[in-house]
Amino acid sequence: MPQQGDEQPAPRTPPSPGASGPAARPARAGQHTGAGGAAGPQDAAAAQAPGGPGKAAAPAGGGHRPARAAAQRLRSLPAVHRLLAHPAVQQEAARPVAAAWATEAARQVLDEERRRRLEGGEPRTPEQLALATAARLRALARPSLRRVINATGVVLHTNLGRAPLAAEAVAAVADVAGAYSTLEYDPATGGRGSRLDHVRHLLRRVTGAEDALVVNNNAAAVFLVLAVLAAGREVIVSRGQLVEIGGSFRIPEILAASGARLVEVGTTNKTRLSDYEAAIGPETALLLRVHTSNYRIVGFTASVPLEDLVALGRRHGLPVVDDVGSGLLVPPAGDGARGLAAEPSVRGSLAAGADLVTFSGDKLLGGPQAGIVAGRADLVARLRRHPLMRALRCDKLVLAALEATLRLYLDPAGAFRRVPVLAMLSRSGDELARAARRLAARLRRALGDRARVVLAPGHSQAGGGSLPEVPWPTTLVGLEVPGIPVSALAAALRAGEPPVVARIQDDLLWFDPRTLLPGDDRLLVTAVTRAVDGLITAGAQGEAGPEP
Repeated sequence: MPQQGDEQPAPRTPPSPGASGPAARPARAGQHTGAGGAAGPQDAAAAQAPGGPGKAAAPAGGGHRPARAAAQRLRSLPAVHRLLAHPAVQQEAARPVAAAWATEAARQVLDEERRRRLEGGEPRTPEQLALATAARLRALARPSLRRVINATGVVLHTNLGRAPLAAEAVAAVADVAGAYSTLEYDPATGGRGSRLDHVRHLLRRVTGAEDALVVNNNAAAVFLVLAVLAAGREVIVSRGQLVEIGGSFRIPEILAASGARLVEVGTTNKTRLSDYEAAIGPETALLLRVHTSNYRIVGFTASVPLEDLVALGRRHGLPVVDDVGSGLLVPPAGDGARGLAAEPSVRGSLAAGADLVTFSGDKLLGGPQAGIVAGRADLVARLRRHPLMRALRCDKLVLAALEATLRLYLDPAGAFRRVPVLAMLSRSGDELARAARRLAARLRRALGDRARVVLAPGHSQAGGGSLPEVPWPTTLVGLEVPGIPVSALAAALRAGEPPVVARIQDDLLWFDPRTLLPGDDRLLVTAVTRAVDGLITAGAQGEAGPEP
C-alpha cells in the first residue's frame, strides 16, 4: 500500500565523464593553463611519453583531427535568425509578451546543442532545433507563478501554496485588485479609516476575543508579540516546545531576534507546572506555549494543560501567550471532520483563558497567508501602536480574501462545506472511493491499453505542519505505462499546462482525489493523456521526450 508523501523528484542524470566544469571546455589555439590549471594537450603527451615529463611524444598521425572534427560538427549549426523564422517559433512568438523572449530561447537551444556536439552527442536536425526553440520560448514566456493540480493528497501543501481560497474570497480579491478601494478610507465620514477594521469585528465575532489584529504571517505575529511585550526581559517556554517551523526558522531564533531572553524549562518529553513556577522571577515578561503542530512526542510524556498555565500566570500577574499555529477557528462538528478534533481551536484556547492567541490564516482557517493575534484588548492595543505594525501589515488583497473567508465562519456548519480546506478534510471514505472509481474509469477510457490503471487504499495528509499523526483514509488511483519510467511520466505531467503534481510509490504514479478541486479530474485526465501520448511518440522516434 502506498504511503503518503510528496512526489519524489526524478534522479538527476549523471554528467558525462569530463563534461562538467570549465576544465571540460576545449582550449583555444595557443591557450595555456596557469599554475594549478588543467593540463593542456602537450602536457598530457609529455606525461605519457617514455622518459617522463619534458620529453614530448610524437603525434600519432593527425593530432589536429579531433579539433577539425569538432569544428565540422559546429559548422552545421543553424543561425539564430533561421530558428526564429521557423513557423513553429513564429507561432509561439505571436503570443502576448513572447516575442521579447524569442532570441533568448534560440540562443539557449543553440548553446545546449553546441555543448552536446562537443561532447560527442548525436546532432539534432535544424527542424528538431526549431521545435526545441518553440518549446523553450513557450516555457520562458509563461508565468512562473501559476496554478497546478494537486493530486498528492497533501491538503495544506506548503510548496503548492497551502490553502486554496473559497470562491467568495477569490471574488473579493478580484473586486478590489483592479480598482481603488476603501482600504484606509471611511465612506461614512469621508476621513481616514484603519485597514485593520475590515477584519477586526469579524475576528472578534468568530473567535470570541476582545480584540484582534492581522500581520503578514504567524511568525510575524509571534515576533510582534515578543518584541512589544517582552523585549529585554525573559520568556518562559517548555523545552519540548522549541520547535522549528518552515524555512528552518526556529522559535528560539525568533525569540532572540525580538530582543526577549529565552528561559527553557522542563525536558524534551516532560514539563510540569512546577518547572514553570520555579523559573518565574522579576525579569519574567510572559509565559509562552507553542503548539507542536508539525510533530508529536508520544510515550513517556507530560505537559501542562493550558488552563493550569493560565492559572499560574494569573497568580503572578503574567500574560500567557498561546501560539496555536494552524488556526482551526472552531471545533469541528460531525463525523466527517473528526480528524480535526485532535487540533486545538482558537476559540477553545481563548475560552481556556489565554491572554493572546497567535495563528496562521492560510492553514486550517483556509484563507490567505496572514498572522492573526486575538485576545485581550489592552494587549492588542499595545501591539497596534508599535512601529513594527507598519512593517508587518497586510495589503488590500490579503485583507479582502481574509474578510470574505471569515464571513463564511458566521455559519460554522456552512464553513465546513464552503472553505475548500475544511471541505477536503471532511470528505468521507465512501465519497473518496466513489471519486477514485470515477477518475479511474475516465483514465481507462482515455488511455485504453496504453496504460494500467489500479485502485488501492491509502492515506492523505493535512500538511502545512498540521495533524502529522492523524491518518486520513482515502482511495488512490495508480497509473503505470509499460515501457515508460514512472519518473519520466511524473516529469511530463509537471511540465504540462497546468502542471500535475502526484506521488510516486512502488513504481506507480498515484493520484489522491481528496485534493482535486471541482473540475480538476477532467483537466487531470487530459493532462495524463497528453503526457502519455507524448512519451510514447518520443520513445518511438528515439527521442528523450518533449521539452517542457
